[in-house]
Amino acid sequence: MSKSHTETGLSWAGFCLTAALSVMLLLVPATAWAQSVDQNAQANRQFVEAMQAIRQADQAYDEAEQARLLQQADTLLSDIIARLPESTLAVQLMTNQFIGDFDYVEFKNRLRGLACVDPKSNACLLHRIEALVTPLEQPIVAPRWDWLSLAVAHYHIGSKERVRPIVAPFLQAVRTGSAKSDISQDLFVSRTLALTGEVDRALAVTRQFNDCSTRVYNLADIVEALVWQGDMPRAVQIAEEVTEFARTQGCAWELGLVAQSLLHVGLEARARTLFLNTVEEQFSRFKEQRGNCCPPELAVAAGDLGDTNLALGLLRTVQDESPWTIPVVLGKLEQRGEKVLTLTYADQLQDTDLRAETYVQLIGGALRARDRSQADLLSARLDKTVTDTRTPMALVQRARADKLLFQDNRWRGTFQSALSEAERGTGQRRDMAVPLLAALVQIETGLPMLE
Repeated sequence: MSKSHTETGLSWAGFCLTAALSVMLLLVPATAWAQSVDQNAQANRQFVEAMQAIRQADQAYDEAEQARLLQQADTLLSDIIARLPESTLAVQLMTNQFIGDFDYVEFKNRLRGLACVDPKSNACLLHRIEALVTPLEQPIVAPRWDWLSLAVAHYHIGSKERVRPIVAPFLQAVRTGSAKSDISQDLFVSRTLALTGEVDRALAVTRQFNDCSTRVYNLADIVEALVWQGDMPRAVQIAEEVTEFARTQGCAWELGLVAQSLLHVGLEARARTLFLNTVEEQFSRFKEQRGNCCPPELAVAAGDLGDTNLALGLLRTVQDESPWTIPVVLGKLEQRGEKVLTLTYADQLQDTDLRAETYVQLIGGALRARDRSQADLLSARLDKTVTDTRTPMALVQRARADKLLFQDNRWRGTFQSALSEAERGTGQRRDMAVPLLAALVQIETGLPMLE
């Protein structure tokens, strides 16, 4: 073959290759465009089906049928996001944009409300309590134990997938130091993590802080959470850690908490020695006018470790500034058999909600002491308080007592009444969310996780 024929062949081959590449380059965007059009078309079809299901639900008389149709619509909308992510509708749904007059956020809230098909269920009770909580503002700038309590409640008796979206912004605020608080340097994040199964993260957060208050309180919370979770070996390890930290850092005000941690893990002799030494030192400082007498946690420890007169003496010293200590300390003394003194103390309380809470703690103490007649007497006192006041918190305490006293679900009706009273209230709705959540979690788990 001549040179000219060879060059002509190569030139023709090059032209063909260039033409083929050009066609392919033209086809790629065309194919991508076709795929995009197809995804939009599929998404539009599913969205129309979802809207039809929602309209049918709006017209349904039967609650079960309404719930079925709304869940069908949710499945269709969620599938648009998962399966057709390149569609315009997927972007709009993912970013909570209005689509016509359809509000995806409102629809999700309506779905959560389906829990109230059974108005006495935990899901419904949690849904109603959440409506009392002030909306969370971003960025996080202050502690919000109401939202963190909600996360703990969902972890134990609600929907676990709700936990991380609530807790993550608080954890990020602690990491970046963007939030400031005089109450807790870690915004209660460590306790929340420990109560939601994230003990390692809780420890990592806690060990960032070297001040006595934050470190000791958090480690004590983690010890308690580990005991509740049944991980006693690790609880002992952390109890030793908090004891050593308090010793090396000279933490004095927090030693009541350290004593409680030792007691929680079964080291009673060491707890008692530490408690008695701390009481002697605190009273000595007080007499010499070198500070306040005693931290409230020392009074709580006295309920377990001190004699009755010492426990009541410490309680009278701290109760005005820390009224929460009254039911806790008296409940511990009731369990130890102190029936007359504790009942007299409770009867004289002027705050009716606090008195109702104290009666419940006394009922628990009496039942642990296997004194049913005393528990019934206390229940009657609680009934009178509830009848006289009908406050949401008094009703909540009646629900707690019903759970302790009876092996049925009568407490749910009382809890519903408490919620209804809270929903009708004004000005204190947010303040009600945390005690309602604390009571509900304790009723269902048997543990005072949120107190």
